[in-house]
Amino acid sequence: MKPKHVGLSKNMQFFKSKSAAKGTPSVAYTPIYQCDEFSLCIFFLAANAVIPLHNHPGMTVFSKLLLGDLHIKSYDWVDSMPPPESQPRLARLKVDSVLKAPCKTSVLYPTTGGNIHEFRAVTPCAVLDVLGPPYSKDDRDCSYYKELQHSALSNGESCRVNEGGSDYLRWLKEIEVPQDSHMERIDYWGPQIVD
Repeated sequence: MKPKHVGLSKNMQFFKSKSAAKGTPSVAYTPIYQCDEFSLCIFFLAANAVIPLHNHPGMTVFSKLLLGDLHIKSYDWVDSMPPPESQPRLARLKVDSVLKAPCKTSVLYPTTGGNIHEFRAVTPCAVLDVLGPPYSKDDRDCSYYKELQHSALSNGESCRVNEGGSDYLRWLKEIEVPQDSHMERIDYWGPQIVD
């Protein structure tokens, strides 16, 4: 999939701006299509904008960076059994890198692939998400998390669980929606999807 398939171009004013706006950088989204099985939407992140650490419970998510550079940090839970409510939970770092469009599609599964993740825009960018099944207020609403400081671990350091040092563990604590997290809904101007 390319930007032109959803009505985007790197020549649009939004993507030309290399400097961050004053205040909290904006995040916007545009829904493209939704049915009972899946939803499609595009997220637009201004330079330095952040979609905070969150999950997609019981969902598979295909994410395609269409334009821009995006830092992604993602985790999977170490233990499938959640701790008592309000207790931190141990997670394994899966990805901590910058993607540059064009790049491959990322896939997040309900329990693997970095289902708990944060997007941080290096430059203005657009991300197409396909979520299956879509969010539902009844049983599939996302939760937000914060990383606890390394000193929260019993030995005061980040954990490595293998000799090569590639598996890092972090304690994540569920939090309310961050106050500085705001997404504005905008109209979709690309080709329409017809049922």
